[in-house]
Amino acid sequence: MSKEFVFPATLLRSIAKVCAIDETKLIEAHNQTASTSVRINAFKQTQKFNTQQKVSWANQAHYLNERIEFIKDPLFHAGAYYVQEASSMFLEQAIKQSVDLNAEIKVLDLCASPGGKSTLINSLLNEKSFLVSNEVIKTRIGALCENLSKWGQANVVVCNNDAQDFAALPDYFDLIVVDAPCSGSGLFRKQEDAIDHWSEENVEHCAARQKRILADIYSSLKPNGILIYSTCSYSTQENEEIVSWLMEEKKMESKKIELDRNWNITETQTNNGGYGYRFFPHLTNGEGFFLAAFKKEDVESEQIQQHYKRNKDAKAKQNKDELIALSKFIIENENNEIIQLKENYFLISKAIIAELDKLSVLYLRKKGTLLGEFKGKDFIPHHELALSNYVNTDFSSVEVNTDEALQYLKKSELRLTTNIERGFCLVKFEGHPIGWAKNIGNRFNNYLPKDWRILKDIDT
Repeated sequence: MSKEFVFPATLLRSIAKVCAIDETKLIEAHNQTASTSVRINAFKQTQKFNTQQKVSWANQAHYLNERIEFIKDPLFHAGAYYVQEASSMFLEQAIKQSVDLNAEIKVLDLCASPGGKSTLINSLLNEKSFLVSNEVIKTRIGALCENLSKWGQANVVVCNNDAQDFAALPDYFDLIVVDAPCSGSGLFRKQEDAIDHWSEENVEHCAARQKRILADIYSSLKPNGILIYSTCSYSTQENEEIVSWLMEEKKMESKKIELDRNWNITETQTNNGGYGYRFFPHLTNGEGFFLAAFKKEDVESEQIQQHYKRNKDAKAKQNKDELIALSKFIIENENNEIIQLKENYFLISKAIIAELDKLSVLYLRKKGTLLGEFKGKDFIPHHELALSNYVNTDFSSVEVNTDEALQYLKKSELRLTTNIERGFCLVKFEGHPIGWAKNIGNRFNNYLPKDWRILKDIDT
């Protein structure tokens, strides 16, 4: 950090209520540079970071020896990895230890943008399960949709709803993840202005909002379902006191997570026996973070069965000629199906298609993978298809170098020397598709959507 860090004394006293802490080392850690970590997309493996230190509690994650300028890396734009704070990746352990990932489950990531936890969850799910990724703030939906499109799976929908809206889906989800809005003290080191916005009044405000969110979402969790709650706060009011509140008010069972002692994660316990897991930057290589897991008691639901409207706009694609045209672009997968929504065609997991009527009570902003549309007899592929894990990688393609890839990602004119046939082709970097181009003979048209282009002035 550029200036000497001063830790709020009231916050230190709050931490001391639940665990012994070396205040000097904690403060010293906040005067050091935060590490940078990335998580590899298991569906788009890259060897780029293999020689760098692994994040112990996350299977596909690495710490970087030094931070790189990600906007200049075509693999970042291809969705080959996600830049995510290491402590928050502990969600992987919480899910693996509390949920049967071999079962067909429905998952809600309630506070999802920009998509770090959603892409992590999506990596763990089998293709007969699905994820509802929600963000209440409209201006943050674009980033969430983009990052999930880069991740490339068809078993996810994105919605823009308040927590209370999910009451329309009673006893529905097997797993709900709530990375709650908080006072942000765990980010003091990473975001220098975070301390300027911190106050005891804001902590109390955040704790009240966290309880409201959890109360609103509670009815949507199935009996025996799992709730995972997390914050990037050090405050006991937002962490252990929320654990106690969930156990007392909602009769939830606190779940213990097994730890490797070498991880140096701090386990705390509330007066009523609830477990919490804290990350301190002087003990773990990561930022301040808290996580707790719960199981909903197995009681007979008092919810009234909902009657859902039919989603009449969604229909399976049956036109033989169009199916043949589409089949050239995608890899067949028994878990997915092509459907038409108005003029657009989507590849969506059958698990989601079976639930579209129920999910229509939500404001859905993204469904599966957008394949594209027909204009006359010609199919125009969408950028989402290029980045999906179902695109036919044997389709006509052109491999580009770093400079050419960045020119493409800036939506500049393409100057490529190749003998590929006319028509659409995948533009690839190190074997990973980064988008579509069209060979029209004397030049290539760049089909990167304007909203996806690099706007920053970078040297290429």
